[in-house]
Amino acid sequence: MTTPTKHLVVLGAGTAGTMVVNKLRRELPATDWTITVVDRDDIHDYQPGYLFIPFGINTPEQIRRRKRPLISAGIDLVMGEVDRVDPAARAVHLGDGRVLAYDQLVIATGTTPRPDQTEGTLGPQWHKEVGEFYTYDGAVALRDQLATFTGGRLVVHITELPIKCPVAPLEFTFLADDWLTRRGLRERTELVFVTPLDGAFTKPVASRALGNILEDKGVVVEPDFMVERIDQERKVLVSYDEREVAYDQLVTIPLNMGADFVARSGLGDELNYVPVDKHTMQSTAHPDIWALGDAGNLPTSKAGSVAHFSVEVFVENFLDHVHGRPMTRSFDGHANCFVESGHGKALLLDFNYDTEPLTGHFPFPKVGPMTLLGESRANHLGKLAFRHVYWNALLPGRPLGLKAEMSMAGKNPA
Repeated sequence: MTTPTKHLVVLGAGTAGTMVVNKLRRELPATDWTITVVDRDDIHDYQPGYLFIPFGINTPEQIRRRKRPLISAGIDLVMGEVDRVDPAARAVHLGDGRVLAYDQLVIATGTTPRPDQTEGTLGPQWHKEVGEFYTYDGAVALRDQLATFTGGRLVVHITELPIKCPVAPLEFTFLADDWLTRRGLRERTELVFVTPLDGAFTKPVASRALGNILEDKGVVVEPDFMVERIDQERKVLVSYDEREVAYDQLVTIPLNMGADFVARSGLGDELNYVPVDKHTMQSTAHPDIWALGDAGNLPTSKAGSVAHFSVEVFVENFLDHVHGRPMTRSFDGHANCFVESGHGKALLLDFNYDTEPLTGHFPFPKVGPMTLLGESRANHLGKLAFRHVYWNALLPGRPLGLKAEMSMAGKNPA
């Protein structure tokens, strides 16, 4: 039997990492290539489900599975912490001393909430009066905390962008409005949305539409708020310009950062994201290193749809690259995001690097069944159904019938 001579190492077995190893195992002959994926544990979470746990829409059990069964045969799954990457030696050093040699390296270690980066966050009320839903433990703790909520000032707060799933804080606010209404607590609750942006979202067209929904729901928006610290004793957010926002229950989205080993390896920017070519996901410093999913510094949303569409482009380019051919595919920044708006409805945003979210229908022109930049029941059902698609089609790397490039078909010009 021929011993493989090439080694692909993928760091991270989350959404992007799992998709890419499953797709490439079918394309790279096992006689030529070994594929190894490294992660710290054997737990894979469907992270969009974190949003629903505090409101009882998803149970914790529905969003969590073991990683090993999700990864195709013929792929080595190595459990361990990554200490650093040595690009000159083409080696990955693990925390326990093991060293993995690579010919091609994919960094897919995502982004992580870092509450330690904002003064006062990790005080005695962390995961109590100061909650979050960007981790499994945080979402479960917030569910338990909200169960005791009887009214007051509920503040949803974004520390700084970029964050994974940038619409999730808005979704939480909309779902909280629904949840409070159904429990007879809405009139006793002041909902406040605190953001470092000057509006509801980063894209002006979507920001106006989402801002109108916030206004219709009676949500107070505190824009341009750059938090300096959380004062848990006084129960206030304090900004750098000394503004204060009081809360009874705070739901904060901490600063998000890439993996620490990226910094130790000299591969990242100030937030530990790997600088990459935004069309190929290839490192701008090392042609044998790539960053997928949330690990790279792509100028678009850190969202599962971006991971999906960019991986589709990456696989074809990667195969061209390792066979000595020019890369011919170009990722256009395509993002496709459901936005839960409460009361059984949701919006759908579809955009890329150059085109803002527009109105229209998706995925089929005039037919839909989903509407773009407008609330509908079909969008809500589409978001709920995606959990099944995620486990059974997306992660295994099966075709979903959606082109990686954004289409203008079915969209209304701005």
